[in-house]
Amino acid sequence: MTNSTAQKWDEKYKTATLQTPANPCFVLKQHSRLLPFHGQALELACGLGGNARFLAQCGLKTHAWDISDNALTILNNWASLNQLPITPLLTDLQQMILPYQQYDVIVVSRYLDRNQFSAIADALKPNGLLFYQTFLAPVQENAPQNPDFYLKTNELNQAWSNLETLVYGEGWLPNENRSSSKAKQEEETETSKQRYAWYVGRKK
Repeated sequence: MTNSTAQKWDEKYKTATLQTPANPCFVLKQHSRLLPFHGQALELACGLGGNARFLAQCGLKTHAWDISDNALTILNNWASLNQLPITPLLTDLQQMILPYQQYDVIVVSRYLDRNQFSAIADALKPNGLLFYQTFLAPVQENAPQNPDFYLKTNELNQAWSNLETLVYGEGWLPNENRSSSKAKQEEETETSKQRYAWYVGRKK
């Protein structure tokens, strides 16, 4: 595991608590009707596990992988408190090998490693679903500054030849974890919106 990367994300989540907002990404919440009623799910680069929490609440046995011990500790405590089937795993995703045809659902949001595209598809069971949403180029002021972390237009739609595209979209979305206060939301409206691409595909 890359110590500097782990330290960076542990620092980000150092002050997080059980009350820190952790909500599902737009593409998962918007198209949750596609989810199976039961099965195995995985959220990659989960952070505080907004997607993992949602998947577990929908009845899926959910695995949540991240490099931050701080984030996973909070997620594990939340799952225990709410008696939901979430299994956190501390791992460096760049070194982790995904199991073959293990998951009915995989969710990735705000994370991009093109080298993993093939392995993600292989990790899905037949008829399994992939929900993917991350930043869309060009580089945005209030998002990662490394251009490698940005998708090109229509890239997700072309990335997986062995998946059937069910949903594809591009556009500006608000931060799903923004403050619940209406006044605070209005104040954050311009700075919290980011440009994304999102995709849902089904394993053929």
